[in-house]
Formats: sequence, structure tokens, C-alpha cells
Amino acid sequence: MNEIIEAMKQRRSCRAFRPDAVPQTLLDQIAEAGLYAASGRNRQAARIITVTDPQLRDRLSEQNRMIGGWAEGFDPFYGAPALMIVLADKECPTGIYDGSLVMGNLMLAAHALGLGSCWIHRAKEEFDSDAGKALLTQLGIEGEWEGIGHCILGYPAEELPAAPPRKENRLNQI
Repeated sequence: MNEIIEAMKQRRSCRAFRPDAVPQTLLDQIAEAGLYAASGRNRQAARIITVTDPQLRDRLSEQNRMIGGWAEGFDPFYGAPALMIVLADKECPTGIYDGSLVMGNLMLAAHALGLGSCWIHRAKEEFDSDAGKALLTQLGIEGEWEGIGHCILGYPAEELPAAPPRKENRLNQI
């Protein structure tokens, strides 16, 4: 079978990471794959923020935890040492879809490079908040942006499970 299709079938979400830093060369390759995601009318209206700074990573994790309502001490980023935040231009009518395709490319690229990944939600709420908007301002990012997701990245701490069987009756052919 084609190696890309095989990678799509094998990729699984990772929720346990080793603390080892991800080399910048790998992060650059993953981000580049995200930038090549399809977009409506080729607007390329999604943006990626790579986070490797431990203090910022922990601050974002804590904000995500509070939005999600988990108990203090829970890490919704599961110990991942790096993450990529995907944002979509609020003015772009296909922004949410385009950003979702970016997330898919990031996760597939991570898998292809031997890294684990997982899509973590609540980026919408995070970047609608004053703290999220302040972070964008601090980074020099202008405009109105909607958070699509956090792609957490790192080396898996344990073997990822095989894909469960696919549900029946999900494909119609006419």
C-alpha cells in the first residue's frame, strides 16, 4: 500500500510523552508540512505558532486546564515538550476548515518523523480570552484570529496502540 495512506492508517494520538526536547529541524519540517495544507481559494489564512519555551508551554497548559475544568495539577498537554498552535484568520470564510487541514498535516508529519502528536482542543476559547489576545499582541501578531487547536508534539513514552477496527456503514457508494 502507498506509504502516505499507510501512515494515515497507522497514526494514533499520543497522550504520554518523554521529556526529551524535539530537535528544531524536526519542528521545522512539521511546520512546513502544515503550511502546505490545502486551503480554500489558496488563501493560506491559517497561522502556526511553535512553542518550545517551557514557561510558555506550562502557562498555555494551565490556561487550557482551567478552560477544560480539570483539577489543579492536570496537564492537558500530557507532558509534551513542544506544541504548535494553529490559528485561522477570522475574516476568512474557510478558516476553520483550512486550520483543521493544517492540524491534520502537522500530525501526519510528526508521525512520519517518529514523533507522537495529539490534537488538543480549547484553542478557540484560549485565543478569545484577554490572555490569549495579549499573547498574540506580545508575539506581534495583528488581526483577529480564531484558535483551531494545539498540536502537542514529542517522543512517545509508550508504544501507541494499533488502530481499532473501523465502524461499519460509514461508506456509501452509488
